[in-house]
Amino acid sequence: MEDEFHIADSESSVTTGRPAPAGEEPSSTKRSEPQRVQVVERAFDLLNALVALGGSGSAGQLKAETGLAGPTVHRILHTLISRGLVHQLPDRSYALGANLVPLGEAATRQMGGLAVPQMQSLVGELGESVNMAAMESEMVVYIAQVPSPQSMRMFTEVGRRAPMHSTAVGKAMLCTMDPSRVREVVASTGMPARTAKTLTRPESLLEQLPVIAQQGYALDDEEQELGVRCLAVPVPQGPTRMALSVSGPTARVDDAFVRHAVPLMKRIAAEIGRKFSRG
Repeated sequence: MEDEFHIADSESSVTTGRPAPAGEEPSSTKRSEPQRVQVVERAFDLLNALVALGGSGSAGQLKAETGLAGPTVHRILHTLISRGLVHQLPDRSYALGANLVPLGEAATRQMGGLAVPQMQSLVGELGESVNMAAMESEMVVYIAQVPSPQSMRMFTEVGRRAPMHSTAVGKAMLCTMDPSRVREVVASTGMPARTAKTLTRPESLLEQLPVIAQQGYALDDEEQELGVRCLAVPVPQGPTRMALSVSGPTARVDDAFVRHAVPLMKRIAAEIGRKFSRG
């Protein structure tokens, strides 16, 4: 049976992106420049176009966004639909498919492992536990942790999910969103109180977020657990919204600790972001 990704024309050709100059060995035989499959590139162009369009779009919009011919768009979409990566809506437009979700979640959690060397460096400088979290389905999910060497330390299980409104990592990500988007998030998850200090009204959270954005870090001051303070900074240039946090007992994570830690955290977060942007 013919492979679904095979297109019997020039669109399925293997390309290296440029023709070989006269008298030069064809680039497809060179080891220094890896070969690329054009139809796969175009499939990803269509997926990225759907993301750029907000998750869904018509065939005409996808054609305009990618510059691909109409028949090419329809053929590739047909294959993506068969794999659950795209689905067609009742109005005949196209949307990102459910089978992309586990791919995204797995990729996000793998990204946490890439940040561990920088996180270990931060633990060495500050002596407290360091976590990395990402936004996933309107919640934060912890994707990496390096624990403190101290006997009394904070531990957050990798894979644990928590509401955004009551965590430092969540607020560090929320402060990068428009207020309308913040309201959507908290309307979806609610704002349950974990302690007497947890913010439970959208208005209180929205008042705090501009301050967080201006100072460049968020604080969970016993809002998740009494006796525990956590501070977090956003990770720039990440593939999705991410934040880096340091947590410990309130007796150790005091105001002086915060003043010392924040510049270090911002530097490490920037290093992690650059690593992510390089792929």
